[in-house]
Amino acid sequence: MTGSVRYDSVFRPGLFAGRAIIVTGGGSGIGRCTAHELKSLGARVALVGRTMEKLERVREELGDPDTFIHSADLRREDEVKAAIEGVMSWSGRIDGLVNNAGGQFPAQLKDISLNGWNAVVANNMTATFLVSKAVYLASMEAHGGVIVNVGADFELGNPGMAHNGAARAGQTNFTYSASIEWAHSGVRVNSVIPGFIASSGFDRYPERAHEALRSVKDRIPAKRHGTESEIAGAIVYLLSDAAAYVSGATLRVDGGLHNYGKSTFYHVPDHENSRPFNGFPLYRPPKVLE
Repeated sequence: MTGSVRYDSVFRPGLFAGRAIIVTGGGSGIGRCTAHELKSLGARVALVGRTMEKLERVREELGDPDTFIHSADLRREDEVKAAIEGVMSWSGRIDGLVNNAGGQFPAQLKDISLNGWNAVVANNMTATFLVSKAVYLASMEAHGGVIVNVGADFELGNPGMAHNGAARAGQTNFTYSASIEWAHSGVRVNSVIPGFIASSGFDRYPERAHEALRSVKDRIPAKRHGTESEIAGAIVYLLSDAAAYVSGATLRVDGGLHNYGKSTFYHVPDHENSRPFNGFPLYRPPKVLE
């Protein structure tokens, strides 16, 4: 049980029994959903994010006072080290890390300030490096473990959010390098690349982006937005023993959008044949899609 609700996971109960797993950005959206699924599967969950109030709310939802929460700015190395030291004091080891925290905003290159550029790169690339390194040195170098980085598609560029595309390219390249350098320690490192997911993050975009967020489903072969549960499920798979031979991989969860973006001669007809999976009873669609 998670609080007063049961997460409807497709994975077997007790899958992560006794394992300590960190979820950054665990106070909302995909991170919150992932925390609920991991808890439902027996994990001891550590939530790290910027806003303590959000983390406290999720801990209350989980219904487990053992859940570790820590507020930190993951762009700052001293705060990252303090967070990981806190997790180690709580658990003694770290079996899994989900680097989910991040943030970006729509803007054309000519309008992005240096501060804006640096903020997005720090949020979406540097933080992944800092947290992963701290976790590796504190626990995984000696005991092994699994790291899953939650990124975004960048291979065709990211016009309108080029700072995010650059940061996500670096984040994914970090995944490739870390999967090799840390393999001898028994550490697997992979990335999940979400498409357009109907998460609370949509509501943080300015109003000028709302129509694009609503209409983008027409460009997706699945003809719908994704769910938080569909990303959480991909993360859980990569954390699990079923993925024991998977490292340095990027798993796209985007309803086929990436490959369709390369197509110039085929149009996917409108349909309603892609059935979403939503195992999270507390999920609510973002207001922008209502």
